[in-house]
Amino acid sequence: QVQLVESGGGTVQTGDSLRLSCAASRGTFRGYAIGWFRQAPGKEREFVAANKWVGNTHYADSLEGRFTFARDNAKNTVTLQMNSLKPEDTGVYFCSAKRIVATYDWAYYEDFQNYNYWGQGTQVTVSS
Repeated sequence: QVQLVESGGGTVQTGDSLRLSCAASRGTFRGYAIGWFRQAPGKEREFVAANKWVGNTHYADSLEGRFTFARDNAKNTVTLQMNSLKPEDTGVYFCSAKRIVATYDWAYYEDFQNYNYWGQGTQVTVSS
């Protein structure tokens, strides 16, 4: 079991950057895929990025290369560097964890319903 704590949200202007962090307050990220999702008011939770224990990171196509996921397994932390922020990036950002199943492809990890553990979320507001 793992507990997740996000930090780093805030209010910024269009074009600014933010870095979100997600730490394991209990347990370890070893063997877990970590996903970032976001949720705007009145909308469904949306996939942002996911990373398995090793290997590449998978991003939502809509991000156009503006976000970068980084993972430090030794420190049990992940970060999401968000650049060139837009008002449509506004929402609550969540990190999540799911035991890796090697046979599953990225489509599985894009679905928030497949994740078992969630942080409390951190608000990101981008003003125009």
